[in-house]
Amino acid sequence: MDLKELLGEELYKQVTEKAGDNKIAVVSDGNYIPKDKFDAVNKEKNDYKKQVSERDTQLEELKKVDAEGLQAKIDELQQTNETQKTEYEDQLQQQQFDFALKDALSGAKVKNPKAVKALLDTEKIKLDGETLLGLDDQLKAIKESDPYMFEEDKQEPGKPSFTTGQHQTGGGNGDPSNLQEALAQHFTQQN
Repeated sequence: MDLKELLGEELYKQVTEKAGDNKIAVVSDGNYIPKDKFDAVNKEKNDYKKQVSERDTQLEELKKVDAEGLQAKIDELQQTNETQKTEYEDQLQQQQFDFALKDALSGAKVKNPKAVKALLDTEKIKLDGETLLGLDDQLKAIKESDPYMFEEDKQEPGKPSFTTGQHQTGGGNGDPSNLQEALAQHFTQQN
């Protein structure tokens, strides 16, 4: 419904004369929107346009990225990390083996550990915890073939035995009792 129908013919003429060139709108006809609501809707529309524009820019940037190249790089880095981890673990195991072998050779009283180690087939020796499996048999074979490479087992000399009793001094069985008698006896025998 427009303003003319609402006011009637006569009242409409009076209002238009009073208003002059200003246009009069009927608010209830749905064509009028309050300014704050218009601004809110307009701002929201502009925000959406900005977001769509940003997303379009992001999509264009993602199109430039070589997904296959990135996946290949990721796979390469994973392989490198796995290789380094394996090498590090192998190095630690080798160090443990070397330390255990060095201790075992010193315990076997080897004179020159480097020389004996060169004679060992280390591929047949396995480290099980702190025990070297297969080492004893090889050391026995080397000890039989090259005994000079090992220190001899030194047995402690027996403790001297002392007997109690009276000792005879001089002349009883012909033994000298002091140095003078010993020298005299020595030189008299030579003459």
